[in-house]
Amino acid sequence: MSVQIAPFGSWRSPVTSKLIVAKTVRLLEPRIAGNDVYWIEIRPEEKGRYVIVRCSADGTTEDVISAPFNARSQVHEYGGGSYVIDGNRIFFSNFADQCIYGVCPGSGAEPKPITCPGSYRYADAVIDRARGRLICVREDHTGPDREPLNTVVAIDLDAAGAGQGQILISGADFYAAPRLSPDEHRLAWLCWNHPNMPWDGTELWIASLDASGAPREPTLIAGGRDESILQPEWSGDSLYFLSDRSGWWNLYRGQDGRIEPVIEKEAEFGEPPWMFGRSSYALASAERIIVAYRSAGLCHLVAVRAGTGEVEEISTSYTEIAYVRARDDRVVFLGGSPTEFSAVVAFDLTTRKFKVLRRVSDLELDPAYVSAAQPIEFPTESGLTAYALFYRLKNRDYTGPEGERPPLIVMCHGGPTSSADSGLNLGVQYWTSRGIAVLDVNYGGSSGFGRGYRRRLDGQWGVTDVDDCVNGARYLAERGWVDRDRLAIRGGSAGGYTTLSALAFRDVFKAGASHYGVSDLEALAKETHKFESRYLDRLIGPYPQEKEHYRQRSPIHAVERLSCPVIFFQGLEDRVVPPNQAEKMVQALRQKQLPVAYLAFPGEQHGFRQAETIKRVLDAEIYFYSRVFGFELPDPVEPVAIENL
Repeated sequence: MSVQIAPFGSWRSPVTSKLIVAKTVRLLEPRIAGNDVYWIEIRPEEKGRYVIVRCSADGTTEDVISAPFNARSQVHEYGGGSYVIDGNRIFFSNFADQCIYGVCPGSGAEPKPITCPGSYRYADAVIDRARGRLICVREDHTGPDREPLNTVVAIDLDAAGAGQGQILISGADFYAAPRLSPDEHRLAWLCWNHPNMPWDGTELWIASLDASGAPREPTLIAGGRDESILQPEWSGDSLYFLSDRSGWWNLYRGQDGRIEPVIEKEAEFGEPPWMFGRSSYALASAERIIVAYRSAGLCHLVAVRAGTGEVEEISTSYTEIAYVRARDDRVVFLGGSPTEFSAVVAFDLTTRKFKVLRRVSDLELDPAYVSAAQPIEFPTESGLTAYALFYRLKNRDYTGPEGERPPLIVMCHGGPTSSADSGLNLGVQYWTSRGIAVLDVNYGGSSGFGRGYRRRLDGQWGVTDVDDCVNGARYLAERGWVDRDRLAIRGGSAGGYTTLSALAFRDVFKAGASHYGVSDLEALAKETHKFESRYLDRLIGPYPQEKEHYRQRSPIHAVERLSCPVIFFQGLEDRVVPPNQAEKMVQALRQKQLPVAYLAFPGEQHGFRQAETIKRVLDAEIYFYSRVFGFELPDPVEPVAIENL
C-alpha cells in the first residue's frame, strides 16, 4: 500500500472510538485465593459496572457477581478495597446501597447482605476468622450537618443484613489498611488527620486484641505529620511497611521495637493511595518479598531476601506494575508496557514464566499504528528538570505535507500527585494514529520521582504544574517536532485545573479540553468531599486565611485573560468536582464571546465509566480540534455545538 500525504489530524485510523469502548475494560485488585486468581473488571458496556471475576487453575473464568450487583465502594469517593475473600466466600461492597454482601462463587446463589441499608460505606476489609467477623474501614454519613466519620469497625459475618459494625478504633479523621497478624492477636492500621493527605503524613499503629476482640494498648510504630507510611503487612512477628522518611518510599520492617530498612534505593516503592487496596509489594514467604518500584518514570520487579536484603532483578517487559500479590511460588499483578495492554499477569517464581490471565483489551493492534512511550526530560523554571512521556505519530498509511508540523496535545494527569502511565493506551493511540502528537507530562508534584519532586507543588499548584506543561510543549516546538501554533492541552480533575490554568494564565496553547476540571478553588475548598476537603491547605494555603491566593489561582476569575477555544466535559453526579464548576466557566466564556462547547452526562460521576459517554467524549473532542485547528476528519462524527466559533 502506498503512503498517502494528508494533513495532520485528518489521517484515517483503525483505532476508533467505537473500537475503544467495545473492546476495552479496566482491571483492578487481583487477588490469589487457593488455586484461583480473582480480579475486578470495570465494563463500559455495562455502564461501568465493577464485576468480580474468578480464574480457576485451568484458566477458565467466570463472573462471581451478576447484574445488577456492582462491587464498588465509595469510601473517600474514590473507593477501592471493595472485596475480600474468605475460603469459599467473597464479601464485597455493593455500589447501589453500599452494603456489604456475601456470596459463594459457583453456588448459583444470589449475594446476601450482611450489613443493613443506611448511610454507611465500607472498604479495605480483612477477615478475622477466629472471631467470625470482618474488620474494615467504615465511613458514616448519618450526620447531615457534619462531615462523615471514619472508623475501623468489626462486622459479624453472619449478621444477615442487620449489622452496621462495632467500632474498634476511632478518633482520627481517616483510617486505612487494618491488618491482622497471622496469629490474629494483634491489629495494625494507618490513620491521619486534616489537613494531611495520606502521601503527606500518616501514622502506623498496632494494638493487641483481648478475648472479646477489642484493641488494647495501642502503640505508635512509625510515621507522623511529615512521614508517609503505606501498605502495612504482617509476616510472623514482623510488620512490613513503606515509608518515605528517606525522601523515597522504601520498604521497612518493624520487629521487637526496632525499625530497619529492608531495601534502600532512590526509587519509589509506593504511590499515592487515592484508592484503597493498592499493593506494590507482597510477601511470597517469610523469606522472599516480591517488590515493584518506579525509577525514572518506569517500573521494575524484584525479589528481595528478607533476611539479607539481597535483591534479584526479575527480567520483564512490563514498565507499569501495580497491585502485586504473592503466595508461595505464585505472583500476580497488573502489568503493562508501551506495546502491551495492561493485563492481570501471573508469574511463577519456580519456572520464571509469565502468563497473561486477562487483558484490558483482546484487540490485536497492528504495531504499525502503535506509538510507544518515549521518556524525555526537559528544562523548566528555576533551573530544574521536569519529565514526560512523548508519543510520536504512528500510522503506516500516512505522512504529513512537506514542511508542516503536527499538532500537539499536552496531557495533564490527575491527582495532581498521580503520574503518566507508560502502558499501551488506546486513548493515546487514538490521537497519534490520526497525526496528532501527545506529550504526557509528569509535572512537579507527580509521584515516582521522590518526595522532593512531589513537594515541588506545595503552595504552587497552578504555577509549577503549568510551568512544566508549558515548558514541555515549548521544548518540542523548539526542536521542530510539533507545530507551535497548534498546541492543545487537556486533562481531567486536577489535570483539568492545570489545563484551565494554562489557558488562563499563559499564552502558549491554542485550544483546551477540560474533563471535569476545577475552575474555582474557593468553591472546591467549600464544596468538595471530606477526603480532599483540606487538600488545598498544602497546595494553595489554608482557607479562608489565604482567600486571595485562591482567587488569584482560579481560572474562573481570569476569564478576561483567556483567548482560545475550550471544550468542557462533565458528569452530572460528580461530587468531587461538582457540575457548577464547569457551568460557571462555560457561562463566563459565553459572555466573553469566546468559542466554547459543553457536554454534560447524566449518570456519570468523577471519571467517565459508561461506554456511550467515553465514545461521545472522544468523538466530540477530535471534532472540536478539527474545527479549531482547521483539518478535515476522514470519517463523519456527531457534531458538537461550538458557540462563538
